[in-house]
Amino acid sequence: METPIVLPAETSCPPLLSSQSRGWDNILVEQFQQLSSGECRTHYDGEHALCLSLAARPVRFLQIKGGKTHRSLYRKGDISMTPAQMPFFARWEGADHYLQIRIAAQFMQDVAASLAMNPDRLELLPEFRTRDPQIEAIGLMLLTELKQENLGGRLYIESLANILAVHLLRQYATTKPDLPVYEGGLPERRLLQVLDYIQAHLEQEIRLADLAALLDMSQFHFSHLFKQTMGTSPYQYLLQQRIERAKQFLKESEHSILEIALLCGFNSHSHLSQQFRRITGITPKAYRAN
Repeated sequence: METPIVLPAETSCPPLLSSQSRGWDNILVEQFQQLSSGECRTHYDGEHALCLSLAARPVRFLQIKGGKTHRSLYRKGDISMTPAQMPFFARWEGADHYLQIRIAAQFMQDVAASLAMNPDRLELLPEFRTRDPQIEAIGLMLLTELKQENLGGRLYIESLANILAVHLLRQYATTKPDLPVYEGGLPERRLLQVLDYIQAHLEQEIRLADLAALLDMSQFHFSHLFKQTMGTSPYQYLLQQRIERAKQFLKESEHSILEIALLCGFNSHSHLSQQFRRITGITPKAYRAN
């Protein structure tokens, strides 16, 4: 993601958590906690920025963007949205806690093109303070993934980024996409092509873009057709298959749990144990002992 032009106040601080080093494509997620009053000016040429308030108590804000000034109290769950290339000024009173999501403008254009929109005429509307349960839910899922440090969750992050992009186009673009109606799901031959690819690459990083490219379709279309056909998202299916392979190794091999984790596409012993217990209800060690 690009470096912003930013003139921070002295009270600004680096993020508590950042996806900068995670290798997440097209989206940057950062958690901030400001301990006192302050102000900042930002300008992102190639990214749309969303701020989701996580503050325990309302924070008084003054914001200026798009030639308009807005003053109000921001409560937990309130969202501010600033389109790419739009200068933004904010001043807050007291401590603040928020999540910032920056999504690449080029990625948004690519998603728009896949939905038969004219990407060159894509324009998002700024929002000073709005409530949007879907953006809030996506933001909290991204924050959870950020806290868990699951390096193997790129397919999950790409899925969330696509869902967020489509939602922004649906709700905040000046021109709305004409979304297709999905009927019938994926043909059996094409479905098996994807399932075979997943099975052959379980130990590797599998991206949503890789799976969609197999069938020469957009990530958005692929995700919807896959879920319609299988009853689960590509990420959940991949996770289930990795757990099934881990079960097989636990019962039929002498590999350590760390070795099994790496052979099944998990980045650590704890990552496997966490997902294994969530899906099966027991730990890998307990499953092996049964």
